[in-house]
Amino acid sequence: MVSPELARHLTEISRQLNRQVGVLLGREGTVRNVIVGDAHSLTLPDIGRLRGGVGRFRGLRLVHTHLKGEPLTRDDLNDLALLRLDLVAMIEVLDSGLPGRVELAHLAPLDPDAEPFERIQAPDVHQLRFDVDATMQALEAEFARLASDAGETDKERALVVGIVHEDEHFEEMLELVRSAGVAIAGTVRQKRSQVHPRTVVGTGKLQEIVLEAMRGLATVAVFDIDLKPAQARAFEDATGLKAIDRTQLILDVFAQRARSRDGKLQVELAQLKYSLPRLTEKDAGLSRLTGGIGGRGPGETVVEIGRRRIRDRIRALEKQVEGLSRQRDLRRRRRREEGVPVLSIIGYTNAGKSTLLNAMTGSEVEAASKLFMTLDPTSRRLRFPREGEVVITDTVGFIADLPPDLVAAFRATLEELADADLLLHVVDAADPRLEQKLEAVQRILAELHLDEAPRLIVLNKTDLLPPHETQALARRFAGVAVSAAKRRGLGELVHAAEERLGRGKPLMKTYGEGASQAELV
Repeated sequence: MVSPELARHLTEISRQLNRQVGVLLGREGTVRNVIVGDAHSLTLPDIGRLRGGVGRFRGLRLVHTHLKGEPLTRDDLNDLALLRLDLVAMIEVLDSGLPGRVELAHLAPLDPDAEPFERIQAPDVHQLRFDVDATMQALEAEFARLASDAGETDKERALVVGIVHEDEHFEEMLELVRSAGVAIAGTVRQKRSQVHPRTVVGTGKLQEIVLEAMRGLATVAVFDIDLKPAQARAFEDATGLKAIDRTQLILDVFAQRARSRDGKLQVELAQLKYSLPRLTEKDAGLSRLTGGIGGRGPGETVVEIGRRRIRDRIRALEKQVEGLSRQRDLRRRRRREEGVPVLSIIGYTNAGKSTLLNAMTGSEVEAASKLFMTLDPTSRRLRFPREGEVVITDTVGFIADLPPDLVAAFRATLEELADADLLLHVVDAADPRLEQKLEAVQRILAELHLDEAPRLIVLNKTDLLPPHETQALARRFAGVAVSAAKRRGLGELVHAAEERLGRGKPLMKTYGEGASQAELV
């Protein structure tokens, strides 16, 4: 760990200065840094960000003095975990200036039920029996074995960090992470009364996050709130983990789901609007001036060029989205001229909207128990017994606190709702957060000035509830109970929709008894 000569040198200087003194040693034994602190602590220099794979160590060990021989402090263990040092060691400074008791700590093999640190003590450096090289090789081999056993080396692994206190909010965040195709390596919850202004969480929680990330072989920390650019960067610098906030995660899910040209344009627009202010927060290392014609004089920095290009791209995308909006408006105008009623299926994400569309129309729209499975609006024509031909449209799912950039980018898509004759608000009847999700959708409709639009509550997934609960919910919300997966209650839904549309006289001959009340045109 340290030679007796270096140990004595450190303690003699420490006694003369009455300060803690330490060195950072490489694995080959050379001194990389010398640190002088005060009587109680020392501050490590910036040693750069950790590079390498999951479970890699820094290749540096900290050996420093304690004037009163006090045990390794919490700050020492924080440095060990956050900087991923090979080890941290304390050498007691005796009154004579000679080295006394020795204590060291290193990260223990990953065991969630055990202490994360292994401590070793000795009366003096001569009696310390510890092989640094053999221990570090064994630890890194253990990490490599765990990574191999995980079997998901091609799948990003994330540690989910909960800042919001509500359990339901955190559960939804976990579902978002799964929908993004990311493996959940572990979770950490924060209990602070307010968010840390610099690193989001406090120093003690940072240590816990690093240890949990190492246990779970995570390379990403996903937060259930939106982060300021400076907070994300400070967290990444402190932990070596990539920081992803809630909006970034939702944007990533949207990017994976977009299939049509319309959807891809709108997702790119939302991503650029999100990244533009964050580009301005990059470090000064990007402030290199351009040269050549047009670049002389004050010139443009690299950051300014990046910002200008993003703004140009945003303007180009907005023009294309505006063109899409005009095309949609033309199609809506034609439908109005034909007098074809339009029903739009809305609701919280993963409520079963696409499954309902498939059940009513016999379509094969992709549906799965994942958030934001539908991103591109899908329209189908349908015949109702009384209304005749109608158009039914499936839309993107809503979510609480939908990022403003997403609402703005998907304006052209959401405009479809404004011309709907009836909104079919699909709700997961078996969801314990049914009321909160109803309110979240109501808030978004209010933001879109659609809160007064005609609406019919459709209580889906009632096959998961006892009949008496289903009936009570239907009465409470004046809705229709259906099971889209089991194709139950669709006739009642069609009848109720016709009643809400307000036409009493049939537009076509009704079907005979036992026949389906809706058919795909």
